[in-house]
This record gives sequence, C-alpha cells and structure tokens, in this order.
Amino acid sequence: MNLIIDAGNTRVKTAVFQDDIIREKYNFKKEDFSENFKKIRENFPEITKSVISSVTSNDSVIISEVRKCYPLLEIDHSIKLPFINEYSTPQSLGKDRVALMAAAVKAYSGKNVLVIDAGTCITYDLKTREEVYLGGAISPGMEMRFKSLHKFTAKLPLVKPKPEVALIGDSTENSILSGIINGIIMELKGVIEAYQAEFEDLTVIFTGGDSQFLSIPSKNSIFANSNFLLEGLNFILEFNRTQ
Repeated sequence: MNLIIDAGNTRVKTAVFQDDIIREKYNFKKEDFSENFKKIRENFPEITKSVISSVTSNDSVIISEVRKCYPLLEIDHSIKLPFINEYSTPQSLGKDRVALMAAAVKAYSGKNVLVIDAGTCITYDLKTREEVYLGGAISPGMEMRFKSLHKFTAKLPLVKPKPEVALIGDSTENSILSGIINGIIMELKGVIEAYQAEFEDLTVIFTGGDSQFLSIPSKNSIFANSNFLLEGLNFILEFNRTQ
C-alpha cells in the first residue's frame, strides 16, 4: 500500500492506495498531522512506501515524521517523470501541476490532454499524445479575485461565490458575482476553444476546489475528478519504484 500526501498551505490531503484504488482519504489541518498520521498507520499497517507534494518550504517536521516510518519520495524537479518535460524552468514548475500531468498520462495515454485546475490559482497544463508536457498558463483563482476587488477598492464588499449567477447583476454584490464567476467561465471557454483549435481531439480535464461553481459546456467531454492530483502522485511513486 502507498501513502499519498498533498501538503498545502494550511491543510493536508492524504490517501491510502492499494494498487490504483483509493482505500481511504483524509483531509485535515496541518497542526493535526501527527494525530492523524498515527491513526492512518494504525488503520493501514500494510503501507510500505509514501510520497509527498509540499507547496511550502516549512514542512520539514511532516517530512521527518513520515520518513521515520516509510521510504518517502519528495516531489521535486529532479525525480523521474512519466512524461517528457519541455518546461523551460522545471525547478519552478508547481508540484501540483507535475502531479496533474502524471495523472493525465496515466488515465489518457496517447491523447492530447488539457488539465484545468481551479484552485487558489487557475492553472492550464497541456500534454500531447506523444506524452510531452509543453506548459500552460497561470491565472488568478476565484477567491483571489474576490479578495482583490475588496482590498484594492474603498467600498466594494467581500463577496462569497454562489453556484448560479445571473449575467446581469442587479446589485453591487450580484454585479461582483457576475463579473468574477461569469468572467472566469468566459475565460475558460476561450482558453479551451484556443487549445482545441491547435490540438485535435483534445480531452479536457477539469478539477479543483472551485470547479463546483464553474459549469463549462464543451463539444469535447470534460471530466471532473476530485482525486486526479492524488492519483497522479501515486502514479509518480510507482513510476519511480520501477525505474
């Protein structure tokens, strides 16, 4: 069994994989890691190896704690990847983007794939049918846009997103909702269409915490998968074990 750890800024997502199947998932605050890590070890004594993706540089305590119990693979630019990486600055490529590309290779081998991750930032990443990662784009995420309107203006309120938003806002709050959510949807549609024009038979994968607010109709199927990043990390771990 594999222990997969995705350490964000404030929370840790973990999953226990048996082969390619998720046996259990956990999501908890960073300060609660030791307590939850103990429970995971007790519940799954069959775990033999682990992988961690950390977006911050202050996760040394977590890394040290896991390494005491299992062999640990840390995601960085030096590890072996199941795709050809043509990003010109691989050392600055986000670990989440690496994991999502690995998941795309695993699930959609031999296809042109665009992965859109709607989280803190909105990231766009493309791999070709030859399993070559070309790069993509980074755009401000939904929460970032709401906060920036509130922070950089004198009177605009801080608004929370809603799943259904009218095109025409009939109040300041609804105008902000329309501007941000409909603006992101239009951005996504435009980006997808641009990629579809350049890469035939494009498969679009849509994931991330804010994907629930963003319904993007497309001629091509869009598969939303909340476990996509975790699956990518598990694939990278297995890929490095067999190399």
